[in-house]
Amino acid sequence: MPLSIHELLSIDWLIALVVAWLVIGLAGLLAPRNLSFVGKTLYPLGALVGLAVALVAFHALGETAEIAVLPMGLPDLPFHLRLDSLSAIFLLLLGAAAAGISIYASGYLRKGEGTAPGLQSLQYHIFLASMALVLLADDAYAFMVAWESMALSSFFLVTSDHRKPDIRRAGYLYLLIAHIGAISILLSFGVLQSSAGLGATQGAADYTFSHMRATGHDAFWASAAFGLALLGFGAKAGLLPLHVWLPEAHPAAPSPVSAMMSGVMLKTAIYGVLRVSFDLLHHPLWWWGVAVLALGLASALFGAVFSAVQSDMKRLLAYSSIENIGLLFVGIGLALTFQSFGMLTLAALALTAMLYHCLNHAAFKSLLFLCTGSVLHATRERSLGKLGGLIHPMPWVAWLALLGVIASAGLPPLNGFVSEWLLLQAFLFTPNLPHSYINMLIPVAAAAVALTAALAGYVMVKFFAIVFLGQAREESISQHAHDAGWLERAGLVWLAALCVLLGLFPVFVIEKLDFVTRTLLGAGVYETAGDAAHTQNWLLLAPISADRASYEPLVFLLMITAVVAATFFIVRRFWHGRLRRSAAWDCGFPLQTARMQDTAEGFSQPLRQVFEPFYRLTRDLPTSFDKAPLYRVVVEDHFWYWLYLPVARASEFGARMVAFLQQGRISIYLLYSFLTLVVLLFLVRG
Repeated sequence: MPLSIHELLSIDWLIALVVAWLVIGLAGLLAPRNLSFVGKTLYPLGALVGLAVALVAFHALGETAEIAVLPMGLPDLPFHLRLDSLSAIFLLLLGAAAAGISIYASGYLRKGEGTAPGLQSLQYHIFLASMALVLLADDAYAFMVAWESMALSSFFLVTSDHRKPDIRRAGYLYLLIAHIGAISILLSFGVLQSSAGLGATQGAADYTFSHMRATGHDAFWASAAFGLALLGFGAKAGLLPLHVWLPEAHPAAPSPVSAMMSGVMLKTAIYGVLRVSFDLLHHPLWWWGVAVLALGLASALFGAVFSAVQSDMKRLLAYSSIENIGLLFVGIGLALTFQSFGMLTLAALALTAMLYHCLNHAAFKSLLFLCTGSVLHATRERSLGKLGGLIHPMPWVAWLALLGVIASAGLPPLNGFVSEWLLLQAFLFTPNLPHSYINMLIPVAAAAVALTAALAGYVMVKFFAIVFLGQAREESISQHAHDAGWLERAGLVWLAALCVLLGLFPVFVIEKLDFVTRTLLGAGVYETAGDAAHTQNWLLLAPISADRASYEPLVFLLMITAVVAATFFIVRRFWHGRLRRSAAWDCGFPLQTARMQDTAEGFSQPLRQVFEPFYRLTRDLPTSFDKAPLYRVVVEDHFWYWLYLPVARASEFGARMVAFLQQGRISIYLLYSFLTLVVLLFLVRG
């Protein structure tokens, strides 16, 4: 008997919404070059579906896990789906970000920009649907099908403007590392499925996550599965040293795709690490956490240092994403370490900080990538050295970008501050751990996190100041600049509102995140679901104890507003009109020009000198005899030359050897067969 609409489970609604995304994508093929139909109809419908996904996922937080089996796939290998609190929080992230990015994309589309709009809509909505299926999958088969669909659809989106060789090269690099990661993830699932050897297997049912959860793993095989999962998901997340695709793919992709990849797709890798580490593997070893913590710190510091010296808007934001992904892995590493020593409350605090930062990064990084998209459309330029003064022709984009910059810099009262503050609290509240080496590592790690946060603030100041403040560096660019359209503004306002709300109401957010931490760890920041309501004011965030540390974002906001208003009133009331206005001396330069402003390279020069060992620098220095002096500094990544180029050269050498063996002459092949037989006879005789 069919269920009524009131009897449908949350997972049934989510499956229907995933199908709706696929149908919207296929509808783009009906009129692939009709920009009005695709932009004004399909993308807004996709935004509504994203909003519905977020609402259903929010409703599912804290509810009993729901399971569904879809009769599709191979014979005896159906798709198993599961909706629990962990998948619900990431589906909430996906839906909320997709709502803003999709409505922005409906106003962003232009004619003659690479792939036909209808085909791009198909790829985009398959991308959304496959990410949702990754978060719902409850078996290795469904997970890998969804994971590969996500990789392929995002590859085609990255290479939308495929006529440019640099974009094709970036897409192929991304696809290569994505498939290396996919192979590692598949091997991890294979270890989880078959490593037990503790009893009879269940045949085809062994590939389900429920079987893996129920399986006991010894330390060796558990470590092997964890290491493979870290490698596979780390490749997708951009974890050092598998990060090289990220600063290449993001600048190549259209800005809504860059926002979706950075804000959401990278979080599917975080979800995968959490699913394997805390759900499928039950008892982490302490050194797992230390290894993840070290990799996260290295990635965070690396991303911050490299983003500071970028002169391309989107590359700057891409390296900033590596920094934020590093901080997420720091939180995972802390949680694993605390859990291994039985310190579940601190593990819950670290995991809460990590999950909160996932939500925050999805909001502010998507907002910043979309703002760069508006700048790119208005100026046809993404080089920081050619921009400036855009706050005048683009006030909407500038002020909304300022909110994203403040959030990304980790400044109160916006959302980026809350998660970074919680992460530092997890470090500061750490008691003496039963391991001397870890006790020595924790203060160093806390200092590295603080340094990374400071560098992130420096980078955001550079980004906003160079692009929007000062004078226009090239008048021909600024004269034609225009503000974003109303659909683009709607998407930007939605994401900016998320930054504000996540920053002002942290107690409410943490109450919801506790459903996830209690599912994974058996403990939360608040001991019970109603604990916060009885013992904490909803204005006061005190993760451990109000006597130790607390934060009141609304009070902080009111104080800032009161100080600014009082200052404005006093100046206008008591000093306005008493001072004689005259031209400033300008330090001897009465006629300032844009050439007197800091450039992107000049702004980052002090950091480049301090962190010079991090970079591979190539300098072109002028001499006194040059008729046209040129000074140029090229900053490159050491990992290209330490790791990737040697591997590429070895692969090319192997390919040449194989080509040499394949001469195409039958006599040569007969000689190979004869020599092989001689060797085999010699071995048998021996």
